Amino acid sequence: MGESIAEGTVITWLKKVGEPVAKDEPLVAISTDKVDVEIPSTVAGVLSEIVVQEGVTALVGAVLAYISEASHTDTVPPGKPVVERLEGVQATTLEAEAAAPATHWYSPAVLDLAKEHGVDLTRVRGTGTDGRITRKDLLDFIAQRPQVTVQSPGVGPQHLVHAAEDQILPISPMRKAIAEHMVRSQRTAAHVTQIYEVDMTAIEGYRQAHQEAFLKQTGITLTFLPFVVKAAADALRAYPLMNASYTREGIIVKQAVNIGIAVALEEGLIVPVLREADKKSFLTLAKQLADLAARARDKRISLEEVHQGTFTVNNFGALGTLIGTPIIVQPQAGILGFGKVVKRPVVINNAITIRSMAHLCLSYDHRLIDGAYASAFLNHVQTTLEHFDFSIVR
Repeated sequence: MGESIAEGTVITWLKKVGEPVAKDEPLVAISTDKVDVEIPSTVAGVLSEIVVQEGVTALVGAVLAYISEASHTDTVPPGKPVVERLEGVQATTLEAEAAAPATHWYSPAVLDLAKEHGVDLTRVRGTGTDGRITRKDLLDFIAQRPQVTVQSPGVGPQHLVHAAEDQILPISPMRKAIAEHMVRSQRTAAHVTQIYEVDMTAIEGYRQAHQEAFLKQTGITLTFLPFVVKAAADALRAYPLMNASYTREGIIVKQAVNIGIAVALEEGLIVPVLREADKKSFLTLAKQLADLAARARDKRISLEEVHQGTFTVNNFGALGTLIGTPIIVQPQAGILGFGKVVKRPVVINNAITIRSMAHLCLSYDHRLIDGAYASAFLNHVQTTLEHFDFSIVR
């Protein structure tokens, strides 16, 4: 799953126990703090046992399921098949086995009813054979618990305000992973945020004058984001400690400038990575940024495309935010937030004039970056944007 992934949550099994599976056929969908991804089977056979049920989080290295060789399905009892591990999953370590929850078999009727009522089946006492949970067990549990209303994550604010009862919103695997990563990042890095103003008047004027021609040439809208990413990539080359990571062994200065781009989704946030951003032309940056954002929103980003980021840019100004204090994506050293561009009066040479202004909000890890170095980095980004070389845009 990649070196930065420690665990994943099973979203859904695409095959049922007893069903045949072909080699390279998608078998299970996994959610991580990076991306949702379908895992294909590396062998052909029959899915004989599911070890990790839907909604359960497992460590990387844990066994998710067993696949029997098709020729052995009549002779190998359930749970004792000829085993092939899923791609990327190694034999279970003792630590993973100790940490993994006990698994149980549930009937489809029980699973459907549990999903409908938002019940954690591990809390239900089963009275069936071998302690299995029956439909009556589940209905009794539902009847005895406190009366609350379970809503889907898409419930609108108006329903929450006017509801007569307390409501439980189920936490999606992505939401849970984001929450855990944010807390871990705050606990790991010494966060400091510095904010610079930047005059975007020249860039805004260029956008207005060339928007139509740029759209005809490239098929995409000319936004502020490629200008900011280009300026950030140049600054990362000039100030390489901002493109580094703090470790116990020492500070690792990354040679590749791989900029993650925060993309807001309805259910959370994803950060696809634009690799070697400092080596790309402006037009290539603009096209790839638009492509990454579109595929991220359509959930067509691959697992490889969210790995190995060395710095992150968050264009929260696109959502109307003026100033923010973004949280660092571990194990990176910094994240640059770009606020909304607004026209307002500014004093220049003792005269008041209307300019298009925005804020650059840099959160950085104070364990390896000091204030002076962060200011120099921000000043480099600011200067590049205010004196942008528009000849590279064409």
